[in-house]
Amino acid sequence: QVQPVESGGGLVQAGGSLRLSCAASGRTFSTYTMGWFRQAPGKEREFVAAITWSGGYTHYADSVKGRFTISRDNAKNTVYLQMNSLKPEDTAVYYCAARSGYGLSMREPLYDYWGQGTQVTVSS
Repeated sequence: QVQPVESGGGLVQAGGSLRLSCAASGRTFSTYTMGWFRQAPGKEREFVAAITWSGGYTHYADSVKGRFTISRDNAKNTVYLQMNSLKPEDTAVYYCAARSGYGLSMREPLYDYWGQGTQVTVSS
């Protein structure tokens, strides 16, 4: 079992960068696929990026491909989301989630543990 805790959100101007971190407690962190999701005001939560337990495979939503990078450091039980070239439409609460099943997934129900979220606001 892991408990994700996000940090690093804030206010940034369009074109700027932020790095989100997700620290997850639990000795089995390195066995979990990790994902980032986001929810903008008035919208459904959506998939952003995911990374396998080893970090060898990643997957991104089309809307962030080429701008966001997901990575992990299993020695620190932490997963990161580097966000560059931010746009106002990236404004959302960003959630970190852990999946105990095998392989990458964009589907929320397949993730077992969720953080409380961190707010990212991009001003124009």
